[in-house]
Amino acid sequence: MSENRNKVELEDCLCINASKLAIQVEIGDGPKTGEVLWIPNSQVDDDSEVWKKGDKGTLIVSEWIAEQKGLI
Repeated sequence: MSENRNKVELEDCLCINASKLAIQVEIGDGPKTGEVLWIPNSQVDDDSEVWKKGDKGTLIVSEWIAEQKGLI
């Protein structure tokens, strides 16, 4: 996990579901490793590798949502 300019990068995340407003991801890095959380699409950075069901890789989210979800 790394933080950079109000962004948080979480490695080895898997998107297990997606809707028009959010993605459901299994967290692969950090204090919530293994947990499944819904993340609003508006809080996912454009550079994130995880956007749709089946995507696996680095999830980049806003620092705000990372704090709200207990990811940092």
